[in-house]
Amino acid sequence: MLRSVQTIIPSMATSDGAGVRIRRSLGQKSSLRMDPFLMLDEFGSDQPEDYIAGFPAHPHRGFETVTYMIEGHMLHEDHLGNRGNLRNGGVQWMTAGRGIIHSEMPQQESGQMRGFQLWLNLPASEKMKPAGYRDIQPEDIPLLQVEGADIRLIAGELTLAGISAIGAVSGGQTAPLYADIHLAPEARLNLPVSAKLNGLLYLYDGTANLQTEQQHQRLTLSCASILGPGDEVRLCAGMAGAKLLLIAGLPLAEPIVQYGPFVMNTREQIEQALADYRSGTLTNNPGA
Repeated sequence: MLRSVQTIIPSMATSDGAGVRIRRSLGQKSSLRMDPFLMLDEFGSDQPEDYIAGFPAHPHRGFETVTYMIEGHMLHEDHLGNRGNLRNGGVQWMTAGRGIIHSEMPQQESGQMRGFQLWLNLPASEKMKPAGYRDIQPEDIPLLQVEGADIRLIAGELTLAGISAIGAVSGGQTAPLYADIHLAPEARLNLPVSAKLNGLLYLYDGTANLQTEQQHQRLTLSCASILGPGDEVRLCAGMAGAKLLLIAGLPLAEPIVQYGPFVMNTREQIEQALADYRSGTLTNNPGA
């Protein structure tokens, strides 16, 4: 069964950190999420004033952040002593868990900076686990190549034309699937996407259509196109080709209470996170 676009969430211009200009689709407000994903930001500018101030030290608890850099150079540092240089094609996968305090600061003074940050919710059973961090280099991200398409598999598993690949990250309760798809002009691509997964497409360059059972749906640039039920995504690129993200995951179906950088299941847990941050114990791991 071919999937179709069920809902379109246009990205909205806003700012975050110390004034970094971004476009936010998922997460503009609490009603605009796609379980298990909480937020999707696109950042992209060749004007230093749009990004140079970066994201100084700030806390998180209860979820994971996935930062994918297409162009530019960002430095990650956190209270655990991790230090990672995020460059073209690299990914930083950070598990906030019980608590992490980190910064993400541009390491360039000019030129283009472009990429995405995705927030992935953690199940209730894992929200208070120890924090963790992975610095994934571009060469460690599997590349699937089929006629007319290059697919960088950041997370999950895909099988295309008899070729199977496992992403740089795999497994977990939400089994995230995250792929950056580049299509040649007028190329066609069929992608298996399990019916169990909630999924979206995010077109960030070029033009593309999604073929459904009855029609072709034109994908809208810089929008989270939420997919309906089915087990296959059928894409067709326009005359200039297309670049888009495929993001999918198993829903948690758990209550979400968010207060800024803290995402928990109850208001009481949020109040505890705030109290822990104020007392300096947010990042303490019991038994460590």
